[in-house]
Amino acid sequence: MKIEKANAGYLTNFEVLDFLRSRGAKTDPMGCLGAVAASECKVYEYLLNTPACNQTRESVTEFAERCEHFKLTHAEKQNIINWRPSSAPDVFAMIEECDKRFSKDERGVPCNAEERIEELLGLVNEVLPPPPTKPEDEVDVEVDVDMKDV
Repeated sequence: MKIEKANAGYLTNFEVLDFLRSRGAKTDPMGCLGAVAASECKVYEYLLNTPACNQTRESVTEFAERCEHFKLTHAEKQNIINWRPSSAPDVFAMIEECDKRFSKDERGVPCNAEERIEELLGLVNEVLPPPPTKPEDEVDVEVDVDMKDV
């Protein structure tokens, strides 16, 4: 393997998953022997449980193009593609000064930040495929623990 351009940029989870697939990564540890390193198989297995597993190159490219008017940084776009936010709090966690930046549209005209966030979430839902569903045995369960019993 020859490195054409070192550190040319950051990769999305989809790009890493796509690369590992092209190298023959599998979830079966015995199937990985020789094709890729064991650590690559672990990364592959992890990425299969993220939104990247259902994404396509076309959906990622389309999202990157269609979200231009939100004036997101490259890192913010990448976070949205990698984690596929589904609520306003998710968006606030991924976009710096979200309320301030989304209170104006692409022309600088004041607007409702909540509406712009909902517009972004609508774009995410429209363009990026849904994340993988958790098997029933992995569903989050809330446990009530009384600390005095611990």
